[in-house]
Amino acid sequence: MCGIVGYIGWQDAAPVLLSGLKRLEYRGYDSAGIALLNGTLSVMKQKGSVGGLETDTHTLRQGMPGATVGIGHTRWATHGEPSDRNAHPHLNAAGDIALIHNGIVENYSVLKQELVSLGYVFVSETDSEVLVHLIDRIWKGDPSLDLEAVTRSALRHVDGAYGLCVISLREPDKIVVARKGSPLVIGIGIGEYFIASDAAPIVEHTNKVVYLSDGDLAVVRREGYTIKTIENVEQEKIVTELEFSLEKIEKGGFEHFMLKEIFEQPAVMHDVMRGRVRLEEGRLCLGGIEDYLDRLKQAKRIVICACGTSWHAGLIGEYLIEEFARIPVEVDYASEFRYRNPIVGVDDVVIVISQSGETADTLAALRTAKEKGALVMGICNVVGSTIARETLCGMYTHAGPEVGVASTKAFTAQVIMLYMLALALSKGRTISNEEIALNLKELASIPEKAARILELDSQIKSIAERFKDAKNFLYLGRGFNFPVALEGALKLKEISYIHAEGYPAAEMKHGPIALIDEDMPVIFIATRDSTYTKILSNIEEVRSRKGRVIAIANEGDQEISRLAEHVIFIPQASGPITPLLTVIPLQLLAYHIATLRGCNVDRPRNLAKSVTVE
Repeated sequence: MCGIVGYIGWQDAAPVLLSGLKRLEYRGYDSAGIALLNGTLSVMKQKGSVGGLETDTHTLRQGMPGATVGIGHTRWATHGEPSDRNAHPHLNAAGDIALIHNGIVENYSVLKQELVSLGYVFVSETDSEVLVHLIDRIWKGDPSLDLEAVTRSALRHVDGAYGLCVISLREPDKIVVARKGSPLVIGIGIGEYFIASDAAPIVEHTNKVVYLSDGDLAVVRREGYTIKTIENVEQEKIVTELEFSLEKIEKGGFEHFMLKEIFEQPAVMHDVMRGRVRLEEGRLCLGGIEDYLDRLKQAKRIVICACGTSWHAGLIGEYLIEEFARIPVEVDYASEFRYRNPIVGVDDVVIVISQSGETADTLAALRTAKEKGALVMGICNVVGSTIARETLCGMYTHAGPEVGVASTKAFTAQVIMLYMLALALSKGRTISNEEIALNLKELASIPEKAARILELDSQIKSIAERFKDAKNFLYLGRGFNFPVALEGALKLKEISYIHAEGYPAAEMKHGPIALIDEDMPVIFIATRDSTYTKILSNIEEVRSRKGRVIAIANEGDQEISRLAEHVIFIPQASGPITPLLTVIPLQLLAYHIATLRGCNVDRPRNLAKSVTVE
């Protein structure tokens, strides 16, 4: 979603802010702006890219050299269309307070009406502008207050979510930041501090950070920072060392972050298993849930809550846990979970999955489950994230930073985590230690098999060239690969803007078969498992209606070669583990179709990497 950067220290602030905003571009945005403070308060903002803003900021800096305090923002539109006037930062009428905001002010309409009645004039259509005028109004009512106090007072009137930074000419040596539902992190330098929505803009300057919690308000100066609650209670925070380096958020010679992250998957698979899969002992070591494993095994039901790609990983998790551990599992869209008044209690386990650990809908589901007494477990990628802090137990995927908006390596990391969890839940209950050891041995072979699939990149690109102009795609799979069909269709929609749908292959006869004609590409996941012969029948049904068949099949499968127009052969693996392999060709196919169509795969239109508003 929107990106926030702030700086106070001894450096020229503008380059720091602009560099930080560039590192936040992966979050998705439609406009950008910065405010600099040095004797005057100057704002430059515009619809469009950070690159365009950088050009215009050069003129701004010539008239205002040496500004060492500033804030910057990339906006993802919620209230009001993308435009110069709706871009952040927002100013009060006097031009001596500047504010940037992530999130949504749910009661902005009421607040705006009240401020308009008091003579305030709004220049934007955003909900965020309400905040800067509200701060101004409170300060005018009591000039003896400081920026911290007026910001705290203003936020007590706000319903909704926010991550914000405020600076003012009246107190030029501080930045006030606050968080409720929208992540913020403070980077700690020597005589300088950095503020950002996530660690990406900070890592090039320092690896020491403090994560703010919901309800925190911080005052950041060159000499240090203080963190209190909205109720003015001082907080002690642990300083965390970042686990990734600047190199990990660079493209590393690849044309796009998405392609780099697809090719990182074999290494990521190793990292996810490192220290957890003990092959020589034939066992698992899952430290993040070890103390709660007995309770997890005794669950009457497991509910998995997630959004988007993580939801697809959760569907595979349902198949895995029920297959191995024989515990009933339901998979819910986190965005719907709390609104349907779910029946969840103390005998249930709720697993929430999120790459960022900050997904607003997933956090809402987490809190609903906790209120109802369920044991809530988290699976996420970001150390120190809100999900990591608010769940009772959980596991980090250790996939490293994922910059591409369309998730790839995070998905495979989540599936491995769920595979290991399913085996851990089955130990001593449903399968023998020998069976667990055999499954772990096969899991350990997956990174090498994934690397072999990546060697097919040029072949997959040639298939993409044939189908890049298609208007629609169908993706069909059965069993463990039905969720992979959903994920493959989502990837194509996200980055190429081609309409695509995923279905269980047997459901094709119940409606979608009406769409089949000579212009319809149909992708079948047709690996040799218990549903293989059924898939062959489904392929015949498509061929008889002149559909264009692309198949993902196992090496050596001659029957598929006879039936399909194009076949992508992948190594053999047992059914439960195949999603880790079958998804990779679909990621590459979506990537190449999108690039051949001229799409920006790292920043697809209208999408955001971390969805921190409902």
